Amino acid sequence: MARAGRSPWRYGVPVVCLCAGLLLATTHTVSGGSEIRRSDAPRLVDLVRDAQASVDDLAAQRERLVDEVDNHHGGSPSASAALAAITGRADALSADAGLEAEHGPGLVVTLNDAQRDAEGRFPGDASADDLVVHQQDIEAVLNAMWSAGAEAIQMQDQRIISTSAPLCVGNTLLLNGRTYSPPYVMTAIGDASAMQAALATSPMVELYKRYVLRFGLGYTEERTTDATVAAHPPAVRMRYAKPAGPLGY
Repeated sequence: MARAGRSPWRYGVPVVCLCAGLLLATTHTVSGGSEIRRSDAPRLVDLVRDAQASVDDLAAQRERLVDEVDNHHGGSPSASAALAAITGRADALSADAGLEAEHGPGLVVTLNDAQRDAEGRFPGDASADDLVVHQQDIEAVLNAMWSAGAEAIQMQDQRIISTSAPLCVGNTLLLNGRTYSPPYVMTAIGDASAMQAALATSPMVELYKRYVLRFGLGYTEERTTDATVAAHPPAVRMRYAKPAGPLGY
């Protein structure tokens, strides 16, 4: 009599039990022995809800701070009117303060250090200070131009305003934080004849011209029908100032 075939469950049941055991062991390792689906475990929806509540609180706090700032600076009609008046007055005075570019007839004066002669030598009786342009020489030219009614002055590529102070550091010039080497070019808009007359009668400029003749310093005057003076960059900062009178608002 033929032997009956073995049932496949004879081998399938042990395999299923082995896989179940491996799954239980893996779950126990991952969970660290604790329950995976704990009732007190935070849910993703709860985390999102808490984060949204925090954002809403911060947004409300920001709105309160914005309202507080507005109430102190321009939030009320009176503050807005005062701010508009200040801005309008600043715009009206910007040209007089030298903040806008200008062009027109004027005079260009150039100062330069002494140059060597054809044989490459300086005058034998000259000291080092006799051969370079000094701060007082530049100030003398600028003051003469202002005294003659110059409407605007530019030195090198910068506008000269009330807070500008050219300073000599060695044989270089420091102006508004930038350094320049000679020649020093000063461009002024205004009556060229009046400025030339003021330069001719300035004692300090006259002294400089003596050094021009004796030691070979450079000095030129050039009239122009259309000089251009650059605008002063924004953000003029006053280090020392006080009100000149009531503001009128």
